[in-house]
Amino acid sequence: MIQQLINDEKFTNIQKAQAGLTKLFQKASQTKSFYRVLKNDQPLGVLIPNNMWEDWLEDFEALSSPAYLNRIAKSRREKGGITLEELKKKYRL
Repeated sequence: MIQQLINDEKFTNIQKAQAGLTKLFQKASQTKSFYRVLKNDQPLGVLIPNNMWEDWLEDFEALSSPAYLNRIAKSRREKGGITLEELKKKYRL
């Protein structure tokens, strides 16, 4: 599931967030999105469903690992990979 993060962002104002916090979290979780909370058109913060937050934490932890980053850099330098189309064909995607 490759998707730009910006596509997941939705907006709400502080009054709606305060009045229906539980519903916002439920909707965000169902739609796999998050909400930027605004007051007078100025961003205050972000409401992120817990499952999305846990996924992000896992990604942040991996990206903070020098060993992981070194493996990525090494694999990018290596020759002989396959194209995305070849990969899709191989795994019938």
